[in-house]
Amino acid sequence: MKSILTLIRARNLLMIALSQALVQACLLAPGVEWEKLQEPGFLLLVLSTICIAAAGYIINDYYDVKIDAINKPNRILVGRRIRRRRAMFAHLILSGIGVLIGMALSFKVGFINLGVVLLLWGYSARMKKMLLVGNVVISLLAATMLLIVAVYDDKLNNRTLSYALFALIISLIREIIKDIEDMKGDASFDCRTLPIVAGMRGAKLVLYPLIALFMAFVIVVILHPATRLLFDGYMIALVLLPTVWLVVKLVRADRIRDFAYLSNLNKLIMLTGILSMLLL
Repeated sequence: MKSILTLIRARNLLMIALSQALVQACLLAPGVEWEKLQEPGFLLLVLSTICIAAAGYIINDYYDVKIDAINKPNRILVGRRIRRRRAMFAHLILSGIGVLIGMALSFKVGFINLGVVLLLWGYSARMKKMLLVGNVVISLLAATMLLIVAVYDDKLNNRTLSYALFALIISLIREIIKDIEDMKGDASFDCRTLPIVAGMRGAKLVLYPLIALFMAFVIVVILHPATRLLFDGYMIALVLLPTVWLVVKLVRADRIRDFAYLSNLNKLIMLTGILSMLLL
């Protein structure tokens, strides 16, 4: 059971469910409406998203067995604890469930879910090895995870778009950091990720303006006249200042464990940013 939960990244799935719940309850109405979380359509939407995300993690591990043998030898599950054939079967079943539920909810949701499934497959099989392509794909999917809630409710607004942009930029930053962390294994299998093409220094030079853009975006949100003082203080203390610390640590980073730390810090910033929806 533990192996299965690890394979599907149970913690990340909980993060996805939490993010969509906060969009539903906090962004699609003038105030916080927790009762909206009990709507059957929304619960099915979350289930479809989780199924597709879990399937994506499985197919990613399926294709990454050899690379992970170098980068993460102690965390290999597919081919060791879980048979490759069973992993592929689970991927197909979960993907199918996610798409079918989406189609049952609406054509738009079903179409988006199908597109996400195809992108996750393409990412795992090929795109992740291409210069910045895989990074951008995952970042767009992170934004889509939030936008699909508004698309289903037909209530796409500026607040949802702002958080989708937040998710896109912070995810792109983390993807590049992860590529630096995984340079050794990726290089052994002819991957063309940014740090392999441009080196660690070159990847850092791309990260600095991206982080600057992210910080500028956060500052613009804080200075917006519609936000409250409590929200502004929260964003400064738990999003902006940790991002400054991220830059400080990035400048000094030169070992795998340094970039593992930065990746985890990035996830924390993502979490605190998502939780700020409660204060809008």
